[in-house]
Amino acid sequence: MKVAIDNKPRLIAWEVTRSCNLNCAHCRAAASRGPYTGELSTNKCFHLIDEIAAVSSPVIILTGGEPLLRPDIFEISSYGTNKGLRMVMATNGTLVTPSVARKMIKSGIKRVSISIDGKDAQSHDTFRQEKGAFDKAMAGIAVLKDAGMEFQINTTITSANLDQIKDILKLAKNRGAVAHHIFLLVPTGRGKELAGQSITAADYEETLIWFHKESLKCKIQLKATCAPHYFRIMHQNKSNTVKPRKKVSGQFNESTRGCLGGITFCFISHTGQIQPCGYLELDCGNIKKKSFSSIWEKSEVFLNLRDYSRYGGKCGRCEFIKVCGGCRARAYELTGDYLADEPLCLYEPKKLK
Repeated sequence: MKVAIDNKPRLIAWEVTRSCNLNCAHCRAAASRGPYTGELSTNKCFHLIDEIAAVSSPVIILTGGEPLLRPDIFEISSYGTNKGLRMVMATNGTLVTPSVARKMIKSGIKRVSISIDGKDAQSHDTFRQEKGAFDKAMAGIAVLKDAGMEFQINTTITSANLDQIKDILKLAKNRGAVAHHIFLLVPTGRGKELAGQSITAADYEETLIWFHKESLKCKIQLKATCAPHYFRIMHQNKSNTVKPRKKVSGQFNESTRGCLGGITFCFISHTGQIQPCGYLELDCGNIKKKSFSSIWEKSEVFLNLRDYSRYGGKCGRCEFIKVCGGCRARAYELTGDYLADEPLCLYEPKKLK
């Protein structure tokens, strides 16, 4: 039985280029300087934005690789802004200058995320495999703050930096970030080499419980990504409420479920391939051959992901299926079945299938 929910896309991560100036250890795309063939032309990017806008008005995350390496990036963001889409950007921060910040603002970029994966230069630079990456990212953050551009800090959690998360959150608050988003490592792409650094299921649970408790009192927005159990934990702790704090401009509070892949979220690769998410590399169609709407509405993978009765294992019988859903990419990497149960979940469902 299909779940009656609004399946219009609300958030799209668009890999506008795979080229990158860093060589990060966890990179989903295993990106490098490039160049990469088959990337969408400027006009094709405009056409894709037209197609997306005809279906919905989602938040568009311009990502990569490093999106600032794409020469026409501000033409693309301006076009999306003029179409009424909320354009945001995910960057490593090392290329942000006062001139770049001004162009971001002029093109309508509403928020920038900077990836920080260590509490200091030594830990972050090791993760990013580039000496000076931390200092350059901090300089970029300072530029964004001075320019009045809203920014958040993203952190990918592994066993190597798990003990630094509290310090990184403190850094985010001290630097003036409006949000801190944590990402639980999904070992795909170059990240497969870090599979041994994945945190245990027990550490996963403990981290998300701490993060939820912190969110109830934190003055900036906290969000867990690639961590669908977080929403189960939220529902299990509904009684732990506090007075609502002042809303930060543009908070992404529309996220009401764990795994959104193929449901209200999708990923578009640098060559136009559409996937449920960047970590679940299933070809659901290419916008060079089909329209965005036809792929979004008719892809067999997307339709399966929207039908919770198809989910297997304990995810399929879990009472929190509608709010969690389990990480489909982790399930696929472990079993080859994207509808199998989430491998890093300790919770035992109470209901029988």
